[in-house]
Amino acid sequence: MIYLRLPSSAIKSEVLDLLVARLRAGQVLVLPTDTIYGLSCLASQVSALQRLSRLKKRQPPKPFLILVSNLTMLRKYVFVSSAQASLLKKISSTETRPTTFIFRQRGLLPLELTAGLESIAVRLPKSKFLIKIIKKVQEPLVSTSLNLSGQKPIHDLQNLSSYFSRPQDYPDLVVDCGPPSELKASRLIDIRHPQQPLVLRK
Repeated sequence: MIYLRLPSSAIKSEVLDLLVARLRAGQVLVLPTDTIYGLSCLASQVSALQRLSRLKKRQPPKPFLILVSNLTMLRKYVFVSSAQASLLKKISSTETRPTTFIFRQRGLLPLELTAGLESIAVRLPKSKFLIKIIKKVQEPLVSTSLNLSGQKPIHDLQNLSSYFSRPQDYPDLVVDCGPPSELKASRLIDIRHPQQPLVLRK
């Protein structure tokens, strides 16, 4: 497990290249998000998704959340009506708390990610750090809370190895940017019916 301590506001090009190379190699990374720390891999890589589930001791089938860099990438993977786009922009511009949205997906992502559902949870992060990574890899990142399934999220990364029972179960690389900006997960809103958005997690 490689451990990097760095300020997320000043990511250097060589660090960005390292993270992108690791993701493309199918590795699972611990990354800071605009909420709590998350475990991430590329959304298209089945072997990485399976490894991520094993690390979390997560029982399938259970869908993962994805992060996209912009509206163009969002539209590639989910159906977005004009009403949904307007609602997304309105909520994102008026709410300070990070918000994840549920859309109908286009069927381009592996079953290991979607669990066979027609819907998917997506967030457009405000973190410049994450946006740079996503733009560089040119596809969505999976993001799931840093913890074992059913346990509380891990905020202190100093003794991360003590949370995982065996070295082969460690994440491949850890980026520690200090305490997370939020201590709880994002809001979750289903906007498949934009006239009646449904708040699933406040």
